[in-house]
Amino acid sequence: MGWSAKDIPDQTGRVAVVTGANSGIGFHTACELARHGARVLLACRSERRGQEAATRMRAEAPGARVAFRRLDLGDLASVRAFAADLSDEDRLDLLINNANTRAARSASVEGGGGRRAGVMALPYARTADGFETQFGVNHLGHFALTGLLLPKLLATPDARVVTVSSGMHALANIDPGDLNSERSYRRWIAYGRSKTANLLFVHELARRLAEAGSPLVVAASHPGYADTNLQTAGPAMEGRRLAARLAKAANRVVAQPPSGGALPTLYAATAPGVAPDDFYGPHWPGLRGSPAKSWRASWTLNDAAAERLWAASEQLTGVRYEGLGAATA
Repeated sequence: MGWSAKDIPDQTGRVAVVTGANSGIGFHTACELARHGARVLLACRSERRGQEAATRMRAEAPGARVAFRRLDLGDLASVRAFAADLSDEDRLDLLINNANTRAARSASVEGGGGRRAGVMALPYARTADGFETQFGVNHLGHFALTGLLLPKLLATPDARVVTVSSGMHALANIDPGDLNSERSYRRWIAYGRSKTANLLFVHELARRLAEAGSPLVVAASHPGYADTNLQTAGPAMEGRRLAARLAKAANRVVAQPPSGGALPTLYAATAPGVAPDDFYGPHWPGLRGSPAKSWRASWTLNDAAAERLWAASEQLTGVRYEGLGAATA
């Protein structure tokens, strides 16, 4: 009986961007922020699914102020267009880097069929810009988006950035010599590395903001074991029907609902006392339950590794956080 969505402070007057808000954890994160008064921009790749999600949110939370904005984190041109489109917003209070999804490109997926799926342990694929999909979407897309939106966040009092990682970051540290898994590809290792990259990004951004004397809070979260399409996407794409059925069965027995998986993100985004570089997840035992401070692998707090990843990310995306002022692209 710990912290729940009922404990979210009033968000009236605040503007939030939630990536991947059309389903799963992202949907529930966006819906609860809107239910508590925020105006929420649903940053989704598919307009149809984004508009459908907006309709569902208005039904679940009457009076919810939500709007679809197109964003494909697997395409840096789309990221830049999204950021430019937000120029008409006079403030940005919350950026929730949640998205873990995109359409697999049939031409570059081994055995793939171009189906939409969650990005977790998928067959090898590349983004529109040639990056390995899990690293490109989960880390580089959000790195670029945050940099391009940073001036608006810095100009808004009490703003926060929350990046959704995973307990699966413990599977692997990043390989600075093979960020795009070009030498070898093991799907779960690649996923773990992309989630480690999320935490290193938060760690380095928090350090740079502190050095600049900025009050902007950047934190991280993970959903524990939540019942979403992430567990079944890889097996389904490859036609491994038994594995997909087993994953669905495990979800029914062990997983918490996606509304529960959203709570650590909502806590990091809205609760008082959240500090830069905090990492929240479910309290029992990192799989389900109310939000609590989460364990993280020691390598996600390595200053040298975080700085190297930052430099590589700037080079790969072309987005530079110059002086933590206006990012250039």
